[in-house]
Amino acid sequence: MNYTDNGRNFFTETPHIKPKGAEIAETILLPGDPLRAQFIAETYLEDVVEFNRVRGMLGYTGTYNGNRISVMGTGMGIPSMSLYSWELIHVFGVKNLIRIGSAGAIQDKLNLYDIVFAIGASTDSNYAKQYHLPGYYSITASFDLLEKAKQTADRQGQAVHIGNVLSSDIFYNEDSTALNKWSEMGILCAEMETAGLYMNAARAGVNALSILTISDHIFREEATTPEERQTSFTQMMEIALELA
Repeated sequence: MNYTDNGRNFFTETPHIKPKGAEIAETILLPGDPLRAQFIAETYLEDVVEFNRVRGMLGYTGTYNGNRISVMGTGMGIPSMSLYSWELIHVFGVKNLIRIGSAGAIQDKLNLYDIVFAIGASTDSNYAKQYHLPGYYSITASFDLLEKAKQTADRQGQAVHIGNVLSSDIFYNEDSTALNKWSEMGILCAEMETAGLYMNAARAGVNALSILTISDHIFREEATTPEERQTSFTQMMEIALELA
């Protein structure tokens, strides 16, 4: 039997998310790494309840500054992000989805640990084909979340870059010139999830935003460690948590 509150379904489960009655909040943070989700829950949230661990994709709900908020890993790539975000939206009633992830810089003005707000997401993915659109779709963030995130960053004294990012299906690209071409079009950085999240959110009429931390600079061969990516991208996390 399902329990609903204002149309939101708390006891429903999917093959990938099994809350067992635990709440999933209307606002959720979505790191790719489930261990980053665990770090956020343990470091920032109060009254934490685990709502998922299927396939190791850890999910938690708690309170931050008196507001209910959830956090869950999504894995790598548009297919994984799209699967989890679709279920969170359509099955569990999530309204605000904030990706907090890492990205590789492809512009000289970006440095390690810089923060990027993705106002748009260019992509080499064919994910939009399912919509049978009679042209090319411009993939953009929700302005309400983007505006609130910028105001939060300003209050916290955090400098951010706002612009277009690349969501690529390809990590090891046979075309060694591909990122140079995207860079020439003003793309700030490359990652693998934002375009799928934004399309799912737009189609469902909910809000989405990607907040990214530069984990490596592709052209300068600079990089952070996996451990640093898991636990030290706290500026990005603290901006996102204020969006609940």
